[in-house]
Amino acid sequence: MQDADIHDEAETGRRISWRMKLAVVLLVLMAFGVVLVTNRWLSERFTETTRNRAELRLAFYSGNMVSELQRTSVVPLLLSGDPALADALKSGNFLGTSEKLIRVQSEIGVASIVLLDADGLTVAATNRNLLGIKHRGSSYFIDAQRTMDTVFTVQKQDGVEFEFTYSRAVLVDGKPAGVIVVAVDLMKYERAWSALQDAVLVTDSEGTVILATEPRWRGLPMAEALAARDVGSALGRALQATADWAQNPPDTYVRGEAVMKTEARVPFRGWRMMTFTAYDSVRERVNGILALEAMVFTILMAAAFYALSRKAWSQTISFQRESAELRLLNARLQREISQREKVQKDLAVAELTLAQSSKLAALGEMSASVSHELNQPLAAMKTYLAGARLLLQRKRPEEALSSFQRIDDLIERMGAITRQLKSYARNGGEAFEPVDLRQALSSALSMMEPQLKLRVVKIIRTLPRQPVMVMADRIRLEQVIINLLRNALDATRDSADPQFELLWSSGDVAMLTVRDNGHGIADLDNLFEPFYTTKKPGEGVGLGLAISSGIVTDLGGRLTARNAENGGAVFEMRLPLIGEKIDAAQ
Repeated sequence: MQDADIHDEAETGRRISWRMKLAVVLLVLMAFGVVLVTNRWLSERFTETTRNRAELRLAFYSGNMVSELQRTSVVPLLLSGDPALADALKSGNFLGTSEKLIRVQSEIGVASIVLLDADGLTVAATNRNLLGIKHRGSSYFIDAQRTMDTVFTVQKQDGVEFEFTYSRAVLVDGKPAGVIVVAVDLMKYERAWSALQDAVLVTDSEGTVILATEPRWRGLPMAEALAARDVGSALGRALQATADWAQNPPDTYVRGEAVMKTEARVPFRGWRMMTFTAYDSVRERVNGILALEAMVFTILMAAAFYALSRKAWSQTISFQRESAELRLLNARLQREISQREKVQKDLAVAELTLAQSSKLAALGEMSASVSHELNQPLAAMKTYLAGARLLLQRKRPEEALSSFQRIDDLIERMGAITRQLKSYARNGGEAFEPVDLRQALSSALSMMEPQLKLRVVKIIRTLPRQPVMVMADRIRLEQVIINLLRNALDATRDSADPQFELLWSSGDVAMLTVRDNGHGIADLDNLFEPFYTTKKPGEGVGLGLAISSGIVTDLGGRLTARNAENGGAVFEMRLPLIGEKIDAAQ
């Protein structure tokens, strides 16, 4: 009987031992499967997160570079109209010209400014070492004199770097007497990018690298600069494949290292910007979590082995020691993960702060134009309020309600104008929609109704029967039409029989003609220049036509002005029709 009990106990022990071994095998298989699936899922998720952050940084870099180019593009226009520079070129006396250019450079913050005479000789410069150098064969000198407009030039210098300049002819008595050349300091962004882990490059419309954190890339075609450099030996390729077994194929290789490629279009002359981010940060984050999983399964395995080896006290002590070490490793991994999460949060806060600073700078630049556009609805609201007050006094509330409705419409319009500030930092084209130009003209006339009622003005409208459709921002298009109507109203202020003629015509392009019988335009050359006005102080700041010209240009069209043969001014706005090429308006 005792032998049977012993046999039963042994059989029970063998069954328990077999079950424990099966449980250990299943635990090992489960651990391998969980690690495999987790590794794949986390790799894809963290790769996408890293890519999204790279795209945010790319948009930030691109926005800063375009802002610098746009800010510098205005400088040649301002300096070309400086009477002091024109007098210096005319008289040949350049004694204080360089000091003036140095003051302008310190105030505006451009890279350098050079003044060339009619023969291409440097007569004044912020860098006095450049005085006396001839630039007669330079493209920025030749093109500026040929086009009589601001010219942007990219020119390679010193073999590895590019020089980015804006140039414009300086006119004396209507003829080019010299050229003002302003250099854009884009290399400061390249130096800032070099301090980051990402590799960054910018290509022109032909695919040539013009800015890069790798100096040897400059001047090369993008395909040649980024030629894949795989690991040389078969053993090295096998090791690399083993290391990246859980990752998707890389976008490209830089210096033989697999990287993530992020690309975006720069809204300037067909340029493109690319960043290349290494997968190291992704692998580190994935490995940290995999280490936690491995630790958990290791603890489970330790517990299983402890159950199997509980008969041996020495093995129990050893397992306890290993468990203590694993707890220490867990704490250390937890500290490292916490530190990494804190660094990532700090980086996200810094990126948000930089983005907000860029937006605030953009809002400052737009404040003058927005305040100019809000004056019109405010003036109309004042007129409607006065009319509503008078109607209420005369016991005519129904007509007063009509005035309040128009005030509500004006408030909605002002809200639409201010909402442009929120969308200013986004890529262009988001507010574009099909617009019927006839409806835009009717809406603009409705906005001008309070001013038109104050005077007797004859308005002749000639509109086509069919809709005239263009792709445009309706609010900005109506702003342009209102500015043209306001200018016509101001021009006919002294006319005995004021008259407007509004004509929409469509052919290859859509064209709005605004003709008045006022005093005409005295200075056509400076009409669209910022802050140019013939009005008295307090009546205008000279931004209306400059803003309107910029809006029409953004819409792919052109705004021109001329004097009519029988007196008065004629403004013509050309816009491409839907389905036509943008350059049809040129």
